[in-house]
Amino acid sequence: MGLMLRILLAMLICAPAQAQTRFITVASTTSTEQSGLFRHLLPMFERKAGFQVRVVALGTGQALDMGKRGDADVVFVHAKALEEKFVAEGYGVKRFEVMYNDFVLVGPKSDPAKVGGGTDIVAALQKIRVSQAPFTSRGDKSGTHFAELQLWKAAGIDIGRAKGPWYRDTGSGMGPTLNIAAGLNAYALTDRATWLSFKNRGELVISVQGDRRLFNQYGVILVNPAKYPHVKQDLGQAFIDWIVSPQGQAAIADYKIGGMQLFFPNATDSERR
Repeated sequence: MGLMLRILLAMLICAPAQAQTRFITVASTTSTEQSGLFRHLLPMFERKAGFQVRVVALGTGQALDMGKRGDADVVFVHAKALEEKFVAEGYGVKRFEVMYNDFVLVGPKSDPAKVGGGTDIVAALQKIRVSQAPFTSRGDKSGTHFAELQLWKAAGIDIGRAKGPWYRDTGSGMGPTLNIAAGLNAYALTDRATWLSFKNRGELVISVQGDRRLFNQYGVILVNPAKYPHVKQDLGQAFIDWIVSPQGQAAIADYKIGGMQLFFPNATDSERR
């Protein structure tokens, strides 16, 4: 048998298997990917469901934009106001709450703004602004960036006008932003899950935590198949149903780093199908 004939036969044999590969695309936040949560969850789900989940990790704003273009089947993000707007405008079918953790303010041990050990994030941001201590922001329209902007607003600070050389927009994900903060000995707002999984901390420590305004809720939404007929409705809903089911919620609770739980499931009974 000639070489070309063997290649053609191999292609014919492989083609049906490739054509039968089933998958959904989930546009999600960088925190669910960088924390390792999806590496923990997806093998369990894929064994049960019989299809793949392909995650595109972006900031929440970019993930929602991906959904608005119909380039994802599901969005899994953490900016409730933006998620509700996404559904209200017809891009998503229904928002399901999945889990929560919290944001923390990290900063250098030297603590130039004198905010260490505090539980009032608004007071801490006011001190950082007055002292003009170095601060790094994701600046990428992510859920964390959105939360940060809301906190500056709550502190009575128009950060668009107030920022100067002390305030640095990184335009990147949480991991790279923390790397920059560590290099500059700067303060930064981060979700706790990414912080717990982050290794290159340098002199950074948690400066402020425990404020109720640092609560960080995650939601999941099926992209609207009525708007985008190519959306894999049944597969996408199967993923959502599992993630809010007792099995999926238990799997989220089981994910820990160094014995510490990173996410806390809170899908309600009324949200389960």
